[in-house]
Amino acid sequence: MTSMTMTSDWTTGIAGTMRAMVLTGHGGLDKLVLRDVPRPRPGRGEVLIKVGACGVNNTEINTRTAWYDRAVNASVSVELGLYGLDSSTGTSDAETIASWNSSTVAFPRIQGAAIAGRIVEVGSGVDTGRLGQRVLIDPQVRNLNLPLRAQLVAYIGSERDGGFAEHVAVPAENAHVIHSSLSDAELATFPCSYDTAEEMLERARLARGETIVITGAAGGVGTALIQLSLIRGARVVAIAGAAKEARIRALGAHEFVARESGNVRLAVEKLVGEQSVDVAADVVGGAVFGQLLKLLRRGGRYMTAGAIAGPVQPMDLRDLIYKDLEMHGVTCPTPGAFARVVGCIQSGQLRPLVEKIFPLAELPQAQAEFLKREHFGKFVIVP
Repeated sequence: MTSMTMTSDWTTGIAGTMRAMVLTGHGGLDKLVLRDVPRPRPGRGEVLIKVGACGVNNTEINTRTAWYDRAVNASVSVELGLYGLDSSTGTSDAETIASWNSSTVAFPRIQGAAIAGRIVEVGSGVDTGRLGQRVLIDPQVRNLNLPLRAQLVAYIGSERDGGFAEHVAVPAENAHVIHSSLSDAELATFPCSYDTAEEMLERARLARGETIVITGAAGGVGTALIQLSLIRGARVVAIAGAAKEARIRALGAHEFVARESGNVRLAVEKLVGEQSVDVAADVVGGAVFGQLLKLLRRGGRYMTAGAIAGPVQPMDLRDLIYKDLEMHGVTCPTPGAFARVVGCIQSGQLRPLVEKIFPLAELPQAQAEFLKREHFGKFVIVP
């Protein structure tokens, strides 16, 4: 089957070029440049998506600033996010490893992993019946012939172009049909965050009646963890900035601990008891890491999918050894995790949390606000 375009209301206006926010290199917000670029054509097994909305996530900032580089031990601060790395790291644009998988990102690159939109063109080998489908994009491009936890070979918006543009080409299997009354902006709050959260909980085997502690509970993955943990029937202890307490409790968290508490461990223990936490879901890292290991009961499970507060931390191996703990790092959610999230969206079990919508041209401003960590839920770009 050859690549084709069908003319209809949803394909009208497809041209040879499109507007895109292009990342031109590692560095500050000045590396994001709005340009007219060639519109992609879907290759074999791919579909072309007219982007309805694309969520903003930490991963775009981490890549732009080269924070993934192993030479970087700092937290993702406002200064780093605005201006990029300085010469103290000993790295340069040509040498810096800036991808989650220790490979160098090729520039120019269009970022944006959390995409909602509609299929407007199909490549060879794809059923033309898919034209017009409303879809939510799984950002993980996998090779299913590889071992389960090693299947991720490319990430949309990192190793291949993403959704901070008017159109994006993706593998057909990554475009999940979605039937929902939610807007594209609301749907774009789910990819990247919710599939990561679902994979964390699946690997942790979180069960009804268990207690889970969630760090960074006001962010995208944090709010996803709260909602998905409640679906599983768990008791949720949320950790976030004190100003977010009311909104986090309204989301359903059973207990709340302010990040500003002098000792997070003691604050949690006052609420749930000593070593009574079954699962710690950590997307922050930093100094709280060691406290979480102390909180876990024997046989508890520590899950991490982020370290924006600092990736390099000391660890008391006696916690791991003598409490028989499990520790899991999560980068590659399985296809099943994304499919379960889609199912929860369609059944109305998940609530989209849109903090603010920005036009494509204001992506730099959106990232600047994002870095302040004052928001609750997600920022979304609408091209």
